[in-house]
Amino acid sequence: MKLNSSCAFNLKYHLVWCPKYRLNVLVGDVESRLKELLYEKAEEINATIHDLEIMPDHVHLFVESNPNFAPYKIAAQFKGYTSNILRKEFKHLRSRMPTLWSRSYYIGSIGHISETTIKKYIQNQKTRN
Repeated sequence: MKLNSSCAFNLKYHLVWCPKYRLNVLVGDVESRLKELLYEKAEEINATIHDLEIMPDHVHLFVESNPNFAPYKIAAQFKGYTSNILRKEFKHLRSRMPTLWSRSYYIGSIGHISETTIKKYIQNQKTRN
């Protein structure tokens, strides 16, 4: 549980989003840089990343934030920030796709599914068939 000036809270979300056309572009240097950028943005918006897995065609993020940020704004912050920088740094992301991320995403709050289940799910992404 965390505290801010007006409340105590425990708000954790499982976010999943994909590149446009679900292309397998999140590999190698793009994957490494995306991880760095996600942690940078989390620090900037006072969010805590509890777990993260980047697959070639989608991102899983387990993040905690305060009640000042609506869940859709958290997703928008991560997607917008990373898209802007990655498309500047990696030319092939501009030439192959009109935008880096698809408009859609998944967000689930922790409570319906346990924190342990989500962590195991994210950690096993690269080893499942």
